[in-house]
Amino acid sequence: MQTIETAPTVDLEAFGAEIDAIRRRVESQLGADDVRHIRRVARFSRGMEVLGRGLIHFSPEPLTFSLGVLALSVHKQLHSSEIGHAVLHGAYDSLPDADGFRSKGYWWETPIDEESWRRGHNIRHHQYTNIAGKDPDCAYGTIRLNDKVPYRDHHADQAWHPLYVWPTFTFNMSMHFSGMIDLYTRRREDFDFIDDRSSKTIVATHRRWLRKAIPYYLKEYALFPLMAGPMFWKVALGNWLAECTRSVYSAATIFCGHVGETTAAYEPGTRARGRAQWYAMQVQAANNFEVPHLVSILCGALDYQIEHHLFPKWPPNRLREVAPEIREICERHGVSYRTGSWGTMLRRVFRQLRHLSRNPAPATATTASTASAR
Repeated sequence: MQTIETAPTVDLEAFGAEIDAIRRRVESQLGADDVRHIRRVARFSRGMEVLGRGLIHFSPEPLTFSLGVLALSVHKQLHSSEIGHAVLHGAYDSLPDADGFRSKGYWWETPIDEESWRRGHNIRHHQYTNIAGKDPDCAYGTIRLNDKVPYRDHHADQAWHPLYVWPTFTFNMSMHFSGMIDLYTRRREDFDFIDDRSSKTIVATHRRWLRKAIPYYLKEYALFPLMAGPMFWKVALGNWLAECTRSVYSAATIFCGHVGETTAAYEPGTRARGRAQWYAMQVQAANNFEVPHLVSILCGALDYQIEHHLFPKWPPNRLREVAPEIREICERHGVSYRTGSWGTMLRRVFRQLRHLSRNPAPATATTASTASAR
């Protein structure tokens, strides 16, 4: 198996010791403040849902209808990221008085099967970030996000991916993690979530997907629209626009955190030699972007993707808290810490998507980059 070399100037043990010290300090402080934060966010989110659905249903003209779509999309985004994403990582599992925010039995307000997401995201993506053949997000759906992933003919049009896939990103995530994309679009050697196309696998895959997709889409496009009677179309349209807004926002957040020309990508079989090197690999395989605090809450702190990959089980408010310390430690030890404006990171995403769409030659082995982002 390949191991990763870091720059000779990096004192990995000292770097790892400082990251561990932050981990111990913050984890000793987790408690009531974190539970209060997530409860406040959840109450606000629910209020946005009530306001949004009410305005969409009763709006007499385009302005209030648009405000309703905006409010509902805020609710959907908060429940997708700041709340649901953190809960399913187990951020509140060990905290007292956090009933309703524990990962076991949590119903995520998305069409994504929770257990499938845990296996694909919590276990594989976070343990093997950007390692081709291990991290299922290296080839997300039908696109190639890592130059160590084998090139396929359909990758040629992925530069246009944001235009036609980002508006349905949440739906595509549900297809990805359930194994439906493997089942219907991939070669057997490219499977991420299934082993074969046997009848047993087909039934199990559809069951995972339909378990969440049926109730979610019936609620959004049948139950609430039917309540509007002859204005069925208006409520269905408003719900669809809110869903598209959440999907585009989520896609922009997630892609900026993982894709770019200088973001480290690892060969199949790569492994860290110890905890400190794993920390360095996580930092170098993720990107941050800088937005105001309220926008960060809508991102679920995934604008601090580096900190999230170092501490995936932390509540999002703690990631924001330690980010300046993590950046200073990385810069002092020579570990690349990439950050910039959201617009800058989006441009890097688009350039990398174009690059990977026209690069069929096998990638050569590379080491984790330690160059600072420009």
